Amino acid sequence: MERRHSDGIEGSIEQNLTMIKQAGFDGVSTSCIDPARVAQIARALAGTGLAVEGMCFPRTIDDLKAAINLGQQLGALHLNVQPDVRPRRVADCIPLLEAWIRVAQEARMPIYFETHRNRMTTDLLFTLDLIDQVPGMCMLADLSHVLVGREFWYPITDEDEALVRQVLDRTWAFHGRVASREQVQVEITFPQHKVWLELFLRWWDYGFRSWRKRAGAGAVLSFVCELGPRPYAITDREGNDTTDRWQEALLMKSLVRDLFERSAVDAQLGSVA
Repeated sequence: MERRHSDGIEGSIEQNLTMIKQAGFDGVSTSCIDPARVAQIARALAGTGLAVEGMCFPRTIDDLKAAINLGQQLGALHLNVQPDVRPRRVADCIPLLEAWIRVAQEARMPIYFETHRNRMTTDLLFTLDLIDQVPGMCMLADLSHVLVGREFWYPITDEDEALVRQVLDRTWAFHGRVASREQVQVEITFPQHKVWLELFLRWWDYGFRSWRKRAGAGAVLSFVCELGPRPYAITDREGNDTTDRWQEALLMKSLVRDLFERSAVDAQLGSVA
């Protein structure tokens, strides 16, 4: 929702929430770092009926405890955890991951670890080793980071597809951004990027179907249309976006909802069969 436009105009939290609600989104994603900011957002959210995903970037156990407290103030569905530590060995990560999971379980706050560059999960293969060693590690898939991090050739090989599906089979929430093998966020309305949009739609479709097989009755799956401002967005000479990210977010919402609803119908037909 940040414009970061050269004209300097930004919407207020209240204005942005009104846009989000009127456009038919079900919720928002917001950081759980600054108590004053969280209190401001909580006041603005009151009465909107919007669900909340909390985000945090912990380095320690106490960092996560503080984020959980703020997430509870927002009534967050879950916390998206970007572990802001980068040990070189899987073995060095395990005690911290297990401690974070234990703290979250005690607080009854679901936490999902995001695939994200410059985090503990920056490398796909390292992350797969982590989830093999820590069974309680649930993932939040932002596959844009995976694609750019590994710089997969297109078409995706069967081997690389299998690696991505291993993440998706442990995924409980999504961040939606379309990447190419060179850029982390491309304009989804540009014809030259159609091949990448179709790839991500295919991955998300698989992820939704995998989730349905694992999720219990009444479970909620969140998908954040996360089209970030610069430096995520590609910009022109003046530093302004080359497309209208809000309009692209609306398009992404429509495409993703269609996928999700189709997966529900197919799951129902499969259970009847």
